[in-house]
This record gives sequence, C-alpha cells and structure tokens, in this order.
Amino acid sequence: MSYYFEIAEHFIKIEYHDENISLFNLLPAFRPFVCDAVEDNRLLFSLCVNPDLRAVDKEKRHHIRTFDTGNGDTIVDKLPDGGYQYVIKDINKKSCALVITDKAFRNCSCALNGNVNMQSFGLNNALMLIMAFAGSNCQTVLIHASLVREKDYGYAFIAKSGTGKSTQVSLWLRYIEGCDLMNDDNPIVRIIDGETWIYGSPWSGKTPCYRNVKARLGAITRIDRATTNSIEKPNPIAAFASLLPSCSSMKWDSDIYNGVCNTITKIVETGRIFTLHCLPNQEAAEVCYQTVTKR
Repeated sequence: MSYYFEIAEHFIKIEYHDENISLFNLLPAFRPFVCDAVEDNRLLFSLCVNPDLRAVDKEKRHHIRTFDTGNGDTIVDKLPDGGYQYVIKDINKKSCALVITDKAFRNCSCALNGNVNMQSFGLNNALMLIMAFAGSNCQTVLIHASLVREKDYGYAFIAKSGTGKSTQVSLWLRYIEGCDLMNDDNPIVRIIDGETWIYGSPWSGKTPCYRNVKARLGAITRIDRATTNSIEKPNPIAAFASLLPSCSSMKWDSDIYNGVCNTITKIVETGRIFTLHCLPNQEAAEVCYQTVTKR
C-alpha cells in the first residue's frame, strides 16, 4: 500500500505492505503529515519497506564510517553506483534497519528488524536521514534545534546537546506572550523563491510536538552559557561556522555537502543568525526577544 506525506511542503511516498503491524504504529508522529496521493514526478523521494531486502555483498561496497548518533550507531557504506547502504542500530547495538539508496536519495528501500519499538526506531531514523539528504539539493536543510513561533515568525535555538535549547524555548513560552512550540529537535528550513521558511517536522526528540506548520524564519540563535545575558550578531563567516554543525550533512559526499553549504550560505545572507550568551532566566528570554525580533 502506498502512503503519502507532505513534510516542509515536500511530498514523500512510503510503500508498506506488512499486514501484521500498521504503518502508523511505527510512525505515529507522521499522522499530521498525511496527504493525498501525488504523481511520482512531484515526490522528493520514495521509500519501499521490503522485508526481502538484503545487504550488498561486502566486496561490492566501500565502508565510509560508523558514527554515533547519541541513540545508537549508524554504519555507512558507499555502493558502486554512487548510492549508499546504511545499517541503523539502536542504543543496545541491535540492528533495526537496513537502508539502500540511490545517489540522489530519490529511490530508497529498507528492511526492518526486531520488535515494534526497534522497527519504529529504524524507520523513523531512515526517513529522517533520507529527508535530509534528498533535500540537500532542493535548498532544504534539517537542523538540530528547538523552534518557537511568535507572530508568524519562527525562532530556532541551536546548541550542543544539554546546553539550553529547550530551556530557552520554554522561557519564551512562559514569558513572551503569544508564543507556541513548533518543534523541539529537528525542524526544517527551506529557501523558496528567495524567502526563508522554517517548518515543524515528524522528528521532535523527546518532546511530542509533531506539527505540520510553517513560519517565516525570524532568527536562528546559538545558545552560549554565560554569567550575564547579552546577544550579538556574528560576522558571516562566524555565522556560517555556527550553523553548519547543527545541519544534517555528509562531508564525504561533495554533491550533498555543497548543497547543504549553499543553503546555509543563503540563510546566513538573511542576516538573522545570532549568538545569545545567557543564564537560564527570564531576562535572557527578554534580551533575546528584543533583539532577534527587530526587522
């Protein structure tokens, strides 16, 4: 059966035929993103969940790296046709999904393993990485950020894990009137006809905030813990360096990496990148708000 979803105004298709487990048992966060069927030429990508999929022979693939996502390891191998093979493991080192893609991440397949929780973890992570890399040449980036909306503008906060992204958003929600949470882990930024937009997504970390919503990008602010509250606008080079680590990419794939870098450059050119040196208090939210909402 074919399922269609609209995420950040991109269309994706999932082919899924398991009669034992409903797709929405594996992807409950995707329900707000369901849409009507669209023609294949309008799809950002399609993913076929195929239990018969097998790993490519070891001698026919080149190992790129194994990286720790914080929730488990993902093993990346490059295939002779330029595509990729991923093995997604959970925090217990158990394989949850095998993913094989073409070079452009337009046509992808995966096989799921384990119990429902493992399959859900594998499929969600497969879709997130495919979304990031398929969108790389469509001026679309996934960013690791917490996102709040105020007066139709989205304000994203980036930082190393545990540094205070969600805390700053919670301060805005508490002290800045008229704010609502759009996403708490992986919003999506798109450039459309020269305008910069930011979207909720089905991936929101530990906070169940899966909203099919959009806003004009108000600002992206990096959180830096400090003993006093202040905010600055870094120069373009520093702004690029600040934003790049928060965006999903593959440095070893020049096409994808260049696409992500080009989109980040356009975001930096908006002049809406800031650094907030702060304490976790009301004043920090007010100092930030007063600066980043100026246009």
